[in-house]
Amino acid sequence: MHVALGGTFDPVHDGHHALFERAFELGNVTVGLTSDELAPKTRQVDRYVKPFIERRHSLSAELKPLAEAHDCEFEIRTLEKPTGIATEPGFDIIVVSPETQTGAERINEIRQERGLDPLNIEVVEHVYADDGKRISSTRIVRGEIDRHGHLTPNQTGRSSTRPTDNCSTE
Repeated sequence: MHVALGGTFDPVHDGHHALFERAFELGNVTVGLTSDELAPKTRQVDRYVKPFIERRHSLSAELKPLAEAHDCEFEIRTLEKPTGIATEPGFDIIVVSPETQTGAERINEIRQERGLDPLNIEVVEHVYADDGKRISSTRIVRGEIDRHGHLTPNQTGRSSTRPTDNCSTE
């Protein structure tokens, strides 16, 4: 089986890990990683996102041990549009979170319009933080939780704006 999934993955967290784990349980995986141009359009919250090349490196480091553990292969491709790679032939399954299930249904509509078989949609439930709220990259960036969902009230987190080159000695 060939599995597709996509996202911005900045920063990668345990919720993403659950998606990746399920994808590798199902087969070889192709991840569509949002391009620098697409990333701001796919987020519900305006915040700084690391450049594509940095996200790709982090994502590859996360995927490699999972692929090896499941004796599968993976590929990371640039996602230029929200419906992305999954509208192409060659995929059998798409792995999504509950909030992206409607996007997967739209992908299947496009596939059918193109004469392709629909993908099996595999929905992976959210992973929750210690406070009972779902783990999200935005919460991590805000410093509310770490990538594993542990509360971090004393952390400042990453800024919601682009980092500057200004150094302060204060």
